[in-house]
Amino acid sequence: MTFQEQLLDNYLLISALLSWFVAQVCKTAIDAYFNKGINWERMTGSGGMPSSHSSTVVALATAAGISYGVDSAIFAVSLVFAVVVMYDATGVRRETGKQAVILNRLLLDNPFAWTGKEFEKKLKEYVGHSPLQVLMGAILGLAIAVGMGYVYGYLG
Repeated sequence: MTFQEQLLDNYLLISALLSWFVAQVCKTAIDAYFNKGINWERMTGSGGMPSSHSSTVVALATAAGISYGVDSAIFAVSLVFAVVVMYDATGVRRETGKQAVILNRLLLDNPFAWTGKEFEKKLKEYVGHSPLQVLMGAILGLAIAVGMGYVYGYLG
């Protein structure tokens, strides 16, 4: 089997990557609907609905549980990884986004008070997630991993 065939045969990897891709497409479409235009940065950017981070790690953990069993070490590692990523998305990263909003407003209100190259660009404000965005990403990841479980013959 070639390297490419091995990669395509990797249920865990394909579930996680497909879940990330679908979440990013959904995020871009939702953003386009609400903002009346496509912002292609949303296709690769963080933050927004649904969380592609949550979608990816939940798909990985679900696929690991389906293929290796929930009593396996790979499932345990994947699950802990998923919990840490989702906690971080709603915690530290979300607070970082809130701080970026405030700093950007301060800079716009008094641009002469700031000098230097570090303030030539706005700080990214979409870096974290609300609990709902994380939940929707997790549901998407679960659904994709289960669907791929049928495709790969682990289920049904």
